[in-house]
Amino acid sequence: MKTAAIRVKVDENGHLILPSDLMKRWGFVPGASIRVEEDANRLSILRSTAYLARVYIEPTNTCNLDCRICMRNVWDEPPGSMSSQTFSRILDGIDEFSPTPSVFFGGYGEPLAHPDILEMIAAAKRLGAVVELITNGILLSEAVIEHMIELDLDRLWVSIDGATPESYADVRLGDALPQVIGNLTRLKERRSLSVSGHPQLGIAFVAMQRNIADLPAVVRLGKRLGADQFSVSNVLPHTQELHEQILYAHSMFDGDLQPSQWAPIISLPRMDIDQRTIEGLGATLKGRNRLNITGQTLDFGANTCPFIAKGSLSVRWDGAVSPCLPLMHSHPSYLGENQRQSQAYSVGNIHQASLAALWNAPGYVELRQRLQDFDFSPCTFCNSCEMAEANLEDCYGNAQPACGGCLWAQGFIQCP
Repeated sequence: MKTAAIRVKVDENGHLILPSDLMKRWGFVPGASIRVEEDANRLSILRSTAYLARVYIEPTNTCNLDCRICMRNVWDEPPGSMSSQTFSRILDGIDEFSPTPSVFFGGYGEPLAHPDILEMIAAAKRLGAVVELITNGILLSEAVIEHMIELDLDRLWVSIDGATPESYADVRLGDALPQVIGNLTRLKERRSLSVSGHPQLGIAFVAMQRNIADLPAVVRLGKRLGADQFSVSNVLPHTQELHEQILYAHSMFDGDLQPSQWAPIISLPRMDIDQRTIEGLGATLKGRNRLNITGQTLDFGANTCPFIAKGSLSVRWDGAVSPCLPLMHSHPSYLGENQRQSQAYSVGNIHQASLAALWNAPGYVELRQRLQDFDFSPCTFCNSCEMAEANLEDCYGNAQPACGGCLWAQGFIQCP
């Protein structure tokens, strides 16, 4: 996707004049605190933390699969599905914001397992929201596909972690890949007849040692099925078995993927990506150098909360509102050989306050600014004291949520 570019002017008082629609779209409202980052040849103006751009909604935390990579295997939480009253409260809250935030149906369950999911999509679309949904693809029946097309669902994400029935079953603990491929083939055929071409298709892949060799084949498969976006994440190691499968054991601690600001800059041209260049670039990264490619510094995403960057919040099935998907549920994971307990964190519940009231609460406003600045101790790198064993506090004086050990914020784990 080509970066959008416009020309703006500086007025006679030296003020930068931005178009009003752009100001509104990025939350540049009077009194907002805006973070500006300076690079060698450019200024980057980040989204205002005052602007709610996306709402993640967890319709249910139940699922029709029992995947080995899912945190549901290691938590002690009751199953539940979102009530119509809870969803109505969310919709009422979304309707208070302008522009209308996008809606993403996901979380830690299978959204299509909720009996009212199609009505929920329809209600969100009636608000004028861009709507996305992620699924394992098994429940994409012909009737569900027809409804999704009729409702003009904007994007459907499907999790595929293997290109063959055997490798898929090795991760998903099921032999349903042919069924998923059949469902997506039907989706491709049906949406080709629609005017909008919706829903667009994205493929989510969780990378591990056991399946990383399948990634090229998954991309080829996705292209044949009409996918135009692919989201690849490392696995979140909830267990020792999954910890042995991670692909970032060295880069988490030795700083290879986030060199010091004092490291020398190596400026690279465009070049073919083949075995020789990959090996050469890999060796260059191992030297802890900073890379600049055709004038743009390579950003490895460390110390950056992706949920703040997206201007998002997350609503659990029971109405609890959290800053991000990882904080919706308590769960363990591993930092190196040490287990870390992430305790769920909520800024309130949609049944006690409106979405706007929760979003604008002073404590949450301050937390979002702190997350954008990422003023937390470097637990993923240091990992040497008891504070790193949970997200309750850190050595910088932060109380829960102390996000220095968050693998999402270090660029290792990502969600669509």
